[in-house]
Amino acid sequence: MGLPFVMKTYNVAVIGYGWAGGAHIAAINGTSLARVTGVCSSRPHDPVLLRTRHNCELEQFRDIDAVLRRDDIHVVSICSYPQLHAEHLIAAARAGKHFIVEKPIALSPADAHAVAQAVAAAGVKGCVCFEGRFSRQFLATKALIDSGQLGVIHYGEFDYYHGIGPWYGQFRWNTRKEYAGSSLLSAGCHALSALLLCMGNEVASVTSQATYSRNELFAQYDYPTTSVTIVTFKDGRIGKVASVIDCLQPYYRHVHLVGSEGSMLDNRFCTRRLGGLDMDKWSELSFPLIDSGDVRDHPYKPQFEAFFNALAQGEDMPLTSFNEGLVTHRVAFAADLSAREGRTVHLAEMPDLSSVSMRGDRASRLANGATMTPALVPAIMPQIEPLPNGS
Repeated sequence: MGLPFVMKTYNVAVIGYGWAGGAHIAAINGTSLARVTGVCSSRPHDPVLLRTRHNCELEQFRDIDAVLRRDDIHVVSICSYPQLHAEHLIAAARAGKHFIVEKPIALSPADAHAVAQAVAAAGVKGCVCFEGRFSRQFLATKALIDSGQLGVIHYGEFDYYHGIGPWYGQFRWNTRKEYAGSSLLSAGCHALSALLLCMGNEVASVTSQATYSRNELFAQYDYPTTSVTIVTFKDGRIGKVASVIDCLQPYYRHVHLVGSEGSMLDNRFCTRRLGGLDMDKWSELSFPLIDSGDVRDHPYKPQFEAFFNALAQGEDMPLTSFNEGLVTHRVAFAADLSAREGRTVHLAEMPDLSSVSMRGDRASRLANGATMTPALVPAIMPQIEPLPNGS
């Protein structure tokens, strides 16, 4: 007896069948409007195992072009290696496919702009996986800020601590700058996204320093694995983002907000706006903290539900639209430039990702109508089997 067929509005193909891809399949199938109907991988997979693992029929593709030619696939979920995201996004946009994409969108400002050009030209909608914005932690944090309990926030710390060493599946490719980009693009961009969610997008400048662990466990990294960025907003407020992927400790997302009427530390707060509180003690909020890098624990389902609901209305989704994702990436690119050059970088120096003039890089040529060469096709498809502790 076959699996039941559920009629939904959007058929989705997952590009890259690895750890994140598996999590996307479960979350997408759990939404009210979408279902995954296919996966694109460089290697064949046992159809019975796929059906058993995901409780649905999944057509297998070895060629991304074959996915994009299908009229019955409306959305692609891009879970391939980071250095391939720009090419996959451009190809999807040119094919008229809406998209979900794991971070980062791209590893350079030029490639991010090429993607933005292609997306704008096609008029497709996107969802960038800064899914932490849909966590109970950050929904409650933002609600507390918006309620005025903390007053005007003038300082915020958002730090990302996650040791990505040999014990973690992502380590095998994350050690290469050409694949991961930087500590911030690889991981800490989640903290930067949360900072901008809570303090706004009007960034004036960034000053960043980067360093690395002396522990031999992290010796394979060819780029600095810890960075600290000071973010100055146009109105003079200040934020700080640490991205630490060489730590030996439990996963931790530190949040500390200081406002004119109170403060918040992770899931605790103080405020003068509520009478009777002891300002020498923290009051606790009852949401769970984000405490795992395991994508199976990430709030993809509410994020994807919001995306498909907005797509049905022909609108950009809230919180993690493509344009919102570009804002975070522009600040991250500025921070990495600051660390490389040892100086403060003003955001005005950074190219506007929607208007910068492009030079002939591969992603730009794709955005302007070039076709993928046969030699490139195998390179843009590889992905790996899910591992017990990451990918």
